[in-house]
Amino acid sequence: MFYEDLSKYDYMVNDEFTDSESNFYGLWYRPAYTRLNVGWLQADKPYSTGPVPTRFVEKLEAVQEVQWMNVCLGVHDCDLCPEEVAPEGNGEVRIPGEAGIAYAAPFLITHYITVHDYRPPQVFIDAVLAVDLDAWAAARWPDVPFPWVPEDAERMLE
Repeated sequence: MFYEDLSKYDYMVNDEFTDSESNFYGLWYRPAYTRLNVGWLQADKPYSTGPVPTRFVEKLEAVQEVQWMNVCLGVHDCDLCPEEVAPEGNGEVRIPGEAGIAYAAPFLITHYITVHDYRPPQVFIDAVLAVDLDAWAAARWPDVPFPWVPEDAERMLE
């Protein structure tokens, strides 16, 4: 599935949060912020390449340890890799940007960066580097890490 970097995310109307650590599933909410696509690559589409800071990759991987968004039953294989070795992904990650913005990336984004030399937009790199992982780990709603949802977001628990 391809979306141009920094285009408006419109794949799902609501977002669903899943916390792997507490086995909490099913917190849906309608975002009150604009979601922008980052890292939705496809084999027949060009993408930016280049080096990224090691600390950026480490922090993005740490975020993915505590945050799973829109986990689907099906999976998406990396179509940039040969089929027999292609990793699978089935979820997304959200990174808060400037006020009113969140970046929406596929869970395979770290694979694209480390294996296929993908270089996300600088605003995304800066946003990941600005994440306070200690604050994220300490925040709970309800009893799960959920600090990056703006206070004005409509929360729906189903």
